[in-house]
Amino acid sequence: MKRTKLAVFASGSGSNYEAIVKACCEGLINAEVVLLVCDKPGAKVLERAARYGTECFAFNPKEYGSREEYEGVIADMLDERGVEYVCLAGYMRIVGRVLLERYEQRIVNIHPSLLPSFKGAHAIQDAVDYGVKIFGVTTHFVDETLDGGRIIDQGAVVYEGSDIEELTTMIHNIEHKLYVKTINKLINKKY
Repeated sequence: MKRTKLAVFASGSGSNYEAIVKACCEGLINAEVVLLVCDKPGAKVLERAARYGTECFAFNPKEYGSREEYEGVIADMLDERGVEYVCLAGYMRIVGRVLLERYEQRIVNIHPSLLPSFKGAHAIQDAVDYGVKIFGVTTHFVDETLDGGRIIDQGAVVYEGSDIEELTTMIHNIEHKLYVKTINKLINKKY
């Protein structure tokens, strides 16, 4: 049976990248990660990708004249490898017009809140500051809005403590399982 080709975009440590690759290796997802895209040369995710033998494209956005220019390079790489879905996994850049048009409804993001609440880069801390007791994670299609796009799935956890690191770990555990579930929904067209 043909395996779905995925690309993962990440900027940091890569725990979601690793969860996706492990799930592919263990047969929990009928897919393979054929490319890792990273906008931070030297990020820890590149070390993880090397361990799994995933091809990487690490780039410095400042070396390009515009977002359109580097997204064009990335989109060509995705096309050349037959990528069917792009999974944003801690990719801290806004996805622009070039990728959105070429991969419409095929770019997915995972966000550490129950969207539409607490959009942006500090969602967990923002939710804690607000006094939330039910935290969560959302997978959604990416569109031109910040943390917008149609929701695919969500997972939640009740937490009434005050340790942000403990809460973040709990949320990451949900993320890793939810992304696997979401990719299976995409592959099976059940979203």
